[in-house]
Amino acid sequence: MAGVSIRKVVKAYEGNVQAVKGIDLEIADDEFVVLVGPSGCGKSTTLRMVAGLEEITAGEILIGGDVVNDVPPRDRDIAMVFQNYALYPHMTVFDNMAFGLKLRKFPVNEIKQRVEHAAEILDIKPLLARKPKALSGGQRQRVAMGRAIVRNPKVFLFDEPLSNLDAKLRVQMRTEIKKLHQTIATTTIYVTHDQVEAMTLADRVVVMNAGRIEQVGSPQELYHHPVTRFVAGFIGSPAMNFLPAELFDEGGLKLKLSDGTVLAVPRERFEAYAAYKGKPITLGLRPEHLTETHKTEEPGVGRLEVTVDVVEPMGNEIMLHFFIDGRAMCARVSPHCEVRHSQRFPLAADLNQMHLIDNETNLVI
Repeated sequence: MAGVSIRKVVKAYEGNVQAVKGIDLEIADDEFVVLVGPSGCGKSTTLRMVAGLEEITAGEILIGGDVVNDVPPRDRDIAMVFQNYALYPHMTVFDNMAFGLKLRKFPVNEIKQRVEHAAEILDIKPLLARKPKALSGGQRQRVAMGRAIVRNPKVFLFDEPLSNLDAKLRVQMRTEIKKLHQTIATTTIYVTHDQVEAMTLADRVVVMNAGRIEQVGSPQELYHHPVTRFVAGFIGSPAMNFLPAELFDEGGLKLKLSDGTVLAVPRERFEAYAAYKGKPITLGLRPEHLTETHKTEEPGVGRLEVTVDVVEPMGNEIMLHFFIDGRAMCARVSPHCEVRHSQRFPLAADLNQMHLIDNETNLVI
């Protein structure tokens, strides 16, 4: 197996349009890394450059310590799983999985052994004699994964492999891919626009935006310690709430929201925030940190009252949608809360979990 190094890689098209703008990324041997971001951020282009399907404009890509800029895809010892499965409709599952090995003149017995071993791992052994038209979407994706597994490559590349599946099957296949990586510890680069997919699969997540890397870290690190407003808003579902605010000192540091609500800043954050008094900032607070009030609140929890616009029961929780100063907001409350549309409802804001963002730099303070 092998690590992957992406060093100052640029991809530019005609008219000096840069899809990837000088990114650096080190992926360790056997690591599962997910590239995530909105459409057009450069994640699929980056994956295709690693695969050799896109030419690099500048920079270097190394696989196993060897520069592969000029190495054709077939010689990079990588295996790629595509969004559309790319199965041959006239071939059986066995022949689809074996096709690449046959082209490389592997012995018949070894081909049979590799295909059956991969089919056993993916639980598709009973399907080996079928053709793709007789398979469900999830089964076809397993075949595509099996075709990659039999190659025993240095690196697995996944390009949005679950986007054609329905919601329930996507959840199931996420689990299958996670189990697969635990079984076959191979360096894996996975591209998706779905941040939930990224969080559940990755050892490390790479958040991309406009051709650049915004932040690299573990799922928990990105969720609890985002470094930019973009990462804070992109990671998490529902998304983080943002509201203009102002810091001022009145017997301790206070936070004044754009609707006039004043909340006390937790004392342990005074030092970090002191330099931002009077500067334009934004408060970021996740929906789970806006909840129903209790008789006694923990230190650092403030209160605000809102008019509920939409009540969204989810079974294990209720999502409340409302507006503050014209900005859409969301809160998570207990499923036992009795709350109705248009009702004035008190919420507890846990400022121990808040993020303050510098409006000039878009960096989290």
